[in-house]
Amino acid sequence: MKNFLWKKKNKKVSKPSLYGWFGTYSSWELAQQATAGYDQKNILKKTQYSLAKIRDGEAVYERDSVLFDKKEHPFALISSLLHIAIQKSNTLNILDFGGSLGSTYFQVRDFLKPLNKLRWHIVEQSSYVDIGKCEFENEQLKFFHTIAESVEVIRPDVILLSSVVQYLKDPHQFLINLAKLQIPYLIFDRTAFIHEGDDRLTIQRVPPEIYEASYPSWFFNEELFLKHFNEYTILADFSSYVVGEADMYIDGQLAGYDKGFLLKYTL
Repeated sequence: MKNFLWKKKNKKVSKPSLYGWFGTYSSWELAQQATAGYDQKNILKKTQYSLAKIRDGEAVYERDSVLFDKKEHPFALISSLLHIAIQKSNTLNILDFGGSLGSTYFQVRDFLKPLNKLRWHIVEQSSYVDIGKCEFENEQLKFFHTIAESVEVIRPDVILLSSVVQYLKDPHQFLINLAKLQIPYLIFDRTAFIHEGDDRLTIQRVPPEIYEASYPSWFFNEELFLKHFNEYTILADFSSYVVGEADMYIDGQLAGYDKGFLLKYTL
């Protein structure tokens, strides 16, 4: 949703960077006071512009509002979705939590064309939902304000959470509630973890060439993160498909990593 790590050509920067992840904060409120937050109009405006280009066939690939001339394929995610579709008679109902205006949908939809039916629900902030409904909805893609609102329309086969959980105020309560839904499959992608120790709350400053923004950002203890899903089996784990996200730096020091999981409800 809002994750990024721009390391040009994956080279280490020799001098301290002004952008990336910084600090250790004892509370969300303190971290939020040091940032501008998520709901800035410039983020939505640039995302809307970029995804309209993708929708209209004027660009090939968007990530974090930035347009690229060559698409990066998240093959671990694509293969996970196709695996689930095979179990569901070649149909797929996806709830994409924090899916922006359809970033992942537009990125992977070509690989899902052989499916008999695809329904892709995005749950997002109200400002995104309003624009999504007006400008991006189609027969497959729909927008909702809450998970409950989406599930009321159709129960998903899978909930996709890509670069989103680390930006929630109370992620562990969210994960507890998510596990209680007993959705058949969960996919976490591009999720930040700490190499050692407990969860760490940082602030993330975004390079202005992406957009001017800053916001609180968690790095999770992987073991504690997964403890919420004792009723699930880990079918696969995988590194981020984004070049440069395998290693993540806090205050200029290697401290974390980005990865994902495919979980199956087995109880």
